[in-house]
Amino acid sequence: MTGGQWLDFNKALDNSETTPANSVSEIKRQLLDRLPHVLAHLFPNGIIRGQQFFIGDVEGNTGKSLVIELAGEKAGMWIDFSTGESGDILDLWARVNRRDIRTDFAEIIQSVELWLGNANTQPVVKASPSQAPIDDLGPRTGKWDYTDAEGNLIACVYRYDPPGGKEFRPWDVKARKAQAPTPRPLYNQVGIAQASHVVLVEGEKSADALIQSGVVATTAMNGANAPVDKTDWLPLQNKHVVIWPDNDEPGREYAQNASAAIANAGALSVAILSIPVDKPEKWDAYDAVVDGINPTDFIAQCYQPFKPPSLEAFSLGELLDDDSPIPDDLIEPRVLTPGGMVVFGGAAKVGKSDFLLSWLTHMAAGEPFLGLKPTRRLRTFYLQAEVQYHYLRERLQSMNLPEVMLWRASENLFITPQLRLILNDEGMALVIDALKKVSEAEPLDVIVIDPLRNLFDGGEEGASENDNQAMLYFLRERVEKLRDAINPDAGIIIVHHTKKINKKQLIEDPFLSLSGAGALRGYYTTGMLLYKPEESESARRLTFELRNGPGIPTKTLAKKSGRWTELAHESERLVNQAQGEKLDAERIRKRNVIIQVLYDEAQEGRFYTANQFAEKFEGKHGLGGIRTINERISVGTTKGEIKFFRNPQAYQLPPYGRSRFGYLCTEGMTIKTFKRTYPKTGESLFIEQLVKPTHYKCPQSGQLFEEGNPDIWIYQQGEVDG
Repeated sequence: MTGGQWLDFNKALDNSETTPANSVSEIKRQLLDRLPHVLAHLFPNGIIRGQQFFIGDVEGNTGKSLVIELAGEKAGMWIDFSTGESGDILDLWARVNRRDIRTDFAEIIQSVELWLGNANTQPVVKASPSQAPIDDLGPRTGKWDYTDAEGNLIACVYRYDPPGGKEFRPWDVKARKAQAPTPRPLYNQVGIAQASHVVLVEGEKSADALIQSGVVATTAMNGANAPVDKTDWLPLQNKHVVIWPDNDEPGREYAQNASAAIANAGALSVAILSIPVDKPEKWDAYDAVVDGINPTDFIAQCYQPFKPPSLEAFSLGELLDDDSPIPDDLIEPRVLTPGGMVVFGGAAKVGKSDFLLSWLTHMAAGEPFLGLKPTRRLRTFYLQAEVQYHYLRERLQSMNLPEVMLWRASENLFITPQLRLILNDEGMALVIDALKKVSEAEPLDVIVIDPLRNLFDGGEEGASENDNQAMLYFLRERVEKLRDAINPDAGIIIVHHTKKINKKQLIEDPFLSLSGAGALRGYYTTGMLLYKPEESESARRLTFELRNGPGIPTKTLAKKSGRWTELAHESERLVNQAQGEKLDAERIRKRNVIIQVLYDEAQEGRFYTANQFAEKFEGKHGLGGIRTINERISVGTTKGEIKFFRNPQAYQLPPYGRSRFGYLCTEGMTIKTFKRTYPKTGESLFIEQLVKPTHYKCPQSGQLFEEGNPDIWIYQQGEVDG
């Protein structure tokens, strides 16, 4: 049947007894008025080019074989060039929904009216599977449309049932991306707009079950996993709202969080249903309808008004009179307090992971470590995202710790192999499930996240750890939620990377070296940094910043026989002194070698700019790498031990290229230059010529200045720190 024949058929049906409240022509007009939204609903993978919409076929596969006109007299008309089939918008709707318009016309029109928002109720209909696979999830097994109050399509949610279990995928119609819109809309907004009382449930299936029973219901996208702060609750303004949670802990927690958000959005009242104790785990509104329970009666029986949380404030007198004991530290002295947070920072390769494993093992065994004392054996869960399983066990088995300590810690320290997830909604669900399994016997005392960067989720797509709002979102909505799901008094330890800062800043305020947004430093209760004061030294410094207690002196650490050990102050001074003297001697040796090599090479007629010399003698004469050689040359030129000459033609030398300084020159440097050839013997005569500097580097500004008297070699006064 052609597109024109479909139009004639529709005209005939306008006057038939099967036509719904609105005429077919009116329904078609409404579809054409919203044509881009209709096509985005039918074909999420389609694309718009000019005045046409392209898709692969009626199954929704990507491609350009099927073309739909978007404007003009032919708006809504389509043709599939691969099959030769064509028709109008109603025909297209029927084919996408696997219906025959000649036999299923009334059902097709009803489904269109439901989508347009013209129908009063929405029946529970099991969605027909699509044959078009999405990624590796197989065909979809369900589909739900999210519209605004006028029925304009905002987003779709698709359900898939792969072998690993059900999965849901949102589609943002406006952005034309497989993502949830921002903000996330509520389901059934057309029904919400016409109602004074609304029931919030978890998931579209439960919402549809209540709607079919005559109850106006809605759900947030993703149900209990929906981020409350990213959901648009404004459609519930001036409504009386009842929350029907699933009968499990996540459902009850979600109900509490959603209640506060709905109240803040301006709802007239908010209540949470109290599910009877005889109901099974995860029992929900859909199960209630299947069980034959009248939802209206059930809501009346289990209604509990919601009491919003209040903010407490204490008078000065109350605080002064309170002589109750301070809660025991988790790790003394005030390093980790109940409900506190430690951020442990350090540069790559400084030994953070090794230090952390030793520290956590001591804490799990109830043993002190470098002056840090646990008040008991701490049950610790270590989320780590850097070391794979086999190398993790290799590190643990090679720790040189007493057997009795390892035995005491063995049942208290739990470590994940390398995590390959971020703490988004899906990652949070996995981690919370793992935490709950471990804490079934006894509650956890400490949760460790290592490193922050690998697990970071800042909420908005692309938000980084350098953004203060994203950092606060991660700390409040991810880290704190992990703690609250297990034990509100648990301590948190977050391992974080540092950035390079200069030595002056490192001495004055080492915590400036923490990477990312400054909000992190304002949030933690304790900061700890492990760093090397000198890159060439083996000793590390461990410094502290405490908000809940007095300061802890910086510790100097070293590893002896595989164990972390604190160096005494005098030992530290002697070690640093000896190391400093050794480094100074090595710097002097390299400087002398460079000057000697420059002199010797000149005797052979070879001269160099600074970069040429560093590249030529890298790894030779014990001078080290290019960077080290350049640093030694820079110090030598600043002290006046090395200068420059920029007149190579005077010594029959080639130009020095693009160097802005010229050839390097040392005191007493000479060159043998050709003078003449004797005709009788053919021998050449060379004369030794003193190379005189033409320029020197100013020690204050680093600028190149012309040498006033090249016959007198002047050294700069004072020492220069290299």
